[in-house]
Amino acid sequence: MGILEKISEIEKEIARTQKNKATEYHLGVLKAKLAKYRTQLLEPQGKKGEKGEGFDVMKSGDARIALIGFPSVGKSTLLSTLTNTHSEAASYEFTTLTCIPGVIEYKGANIQLLDLPGIIEGASQGKGRGRQVIAVARTADLVIMMLDATKGDIQKGLLTSELESVGIRLNKMKPGIYFKQKKAGGLKFNATCQLTRMDEKMVQMILHEYKIFNAEIIFREDCTADELIDVILGNRIYMPCIYVYNKIDQVSIEEVDRIAHMPHCVVVSCNMKLNLDYLLDFMWECLSLLRIYTKKPGRAPDFSDPIILRNGASVEHVCHSIHRSIASVFKYALVWGTSTKFNPQRVGVHHIMNDEDVIQIVTKK
Repeated sequence: MGILEKISEIEKEIARTQKNKATEYHLGVLKAKLAKYRTQLLEPQGKKGEKGEGFDVMKSGDARIALIGFPSVGKSTLLSTLTNTHSEAASYEFTTLTCIPGVIEYKGANIQLLDLPGIIEGASQGKGRGRQVIAVARTADLVIMMLDATKGDIQKGLLTSELESVGIRLNKMKPGIYFKQKKAGGLKFNATCQLTRMDEKMVQMILHEYKIFNAEIIFREDCTADELIDVILGNRIYMPCIYVYNKIDQVSIEEVDRIAHMPHCVVVSCNMKLNLDYLLDFMWECLSLLRIYTKKPGRAPDFSDPIILRNGASVEHVCHSIHRSIASVFKYALVWGTSTKFNPQRVGVHHIMNDEDVIQIVTKK
C-alpha cells in the first residue's frame, strides 16, 4: 500500500470514529500516524539528485508575500494592479503556470509579491504543481489568499485544509508546549495549567508512535493532540494570512458587508480598483514593518530613505543595517519618537525602536 492509500485509509477511519472519552486515545494515535505519512509525502525518499522542476524565486526586498488561490480568482490582475509587473490574465483557468514576482513600493519599503499558479484540491498531495506552489508559500512572511466573493466561503475552507496538511498554520500562534527529546530518563511530563483535552497517557502513546521514549514535555496551555504533534514534528510554519475576497461588484451589498466584518478579511474588486488602498494598509500592518529615519549631527533627518526593519528591532539592528562595522565602535544613540520617554533620549544598543523613530548614532572617536 502506497503512502497516499495509507493517508486515505487513516482519514476514513478518523471520519467514521465517534469522538468520545473512550476513543480519544485511538484518535490521538491516528492523527500522529497521519501527520507522519504526510511528512513523508512532502519529503520524497528518492535517489539523490532526483529533484522535480521547482520555481522558487530569489528572496528580495524587505518582505515577501505569496498570492495563493484557486484558478481564475484574480491573482494575476491584483499583481499587475499593485506592481509594475505584468502577469498574464485571461478568462480561462491556469493562465499562470509559473511563479511571477513583482515589487510593491509602499511607505519606502520594497515588498516582493509572488503570483503563484492556481491551487486545486489535492494540491498537498502533488496535484496540479501544488507541491511546488506550497513550497514557495512556506518561504513567505505573509500569505494573501485570493477568494471569489461569488463562491462564498467554500474556497477558504478547502485552501486552508490544503495548507494545514502540509504544515502551514494560518493566523495561529505557536502552541505553548516545551518539548525536548533526551537520550535517557524516560518521559518527564508536567503541566502548568489544567489539561482538559490531553493527559499523560495520550502524550505517551503519541510519542511512542514517533519512537520517542525519552523526552521532557511541559504544557503551558490547554493544547490538543494536533498541537502536540505539530510541536513534536517541529517543521510547522505559523504565518499571518489575509483573506482577500475579489469580485465584490458581482454580489449584494449585504454579502459584502458580511464578508468585510469577518476577521482577517478584505473585500476588493481588481477590475474596478475598489478598496485596494485599504488592502495595502492592512498588508503593512500584518507584516509589522518599521521605518527608521537616520539623522546626522547638526542636520535635519533624512525622511526620503528610511531603514526598513521588523517589529521588535533594536538600535543594534539599525547599526547592522547601516554598516556591520558600526556596532563595534558604537558609543550611544539619540532617538526621537514614540519609543522614548522624552525627545531626544540617549539610549544604548538594546533600546527597542518604534515605527517612524529618528536615530542619530554617536561612535567612539
